[in-house]
Amino acid sequence: MNTLQTGQSAPAFELNNQDGQPVALTALLAHGPVLVYFYPKASTPGCTVQAQGLRDSFEALDAMKVSVVGISPDPVARLKKFHDKQELNFDLLSDEDHAIADAFGVWGEKKFMGKIYDGIHRLSFLIGTDGKVVKLFDKFKTKDHHQVVLDHLS
Repeated sequence: MNTLQTGQSAPAFELNNQDGQPVALTALLAHGPVLVYFYPKASTPGCTVQAQGLRDSFEALDAMKVSVVGISPDPVARLKKFHDKQELNFDLLSDEDHAIADAFGVWGEKKFMGKIYDGIHRLSFLIGTDGKVVKLFDKFKTKDHHQVVLDHLS
């Protein structure tokens, strides 16, 4: 796993959101910085708490012109259920073949309850309008993720 670092260019991507509509990083960056957060699986406890924190911080992030997108290997239909149930106010993007996760360096070996498998590592990237990583968020708890981001931006 070769994770993108601060100062590196973020890979351009276009993925379908929870409604099956394409969302491109370049289009998002035209409006300001973007927080791209990778999470393992929709509707799991940690991912739900993380998404709720970002949802509840929407106004503060929007005031700083920062938009948010979540990326997971979930299919669009699963993202739709999660998005609607949690009343999220940002897009969730489907990366079923984990090509974008690979490009960002967040797909790799994980260990859970004695099992080893490949999956997404929970990392977030603040991408500046120039397309470069401004900040890599790699040390946070799911319930505090939104606050770590807001503290960095303040």
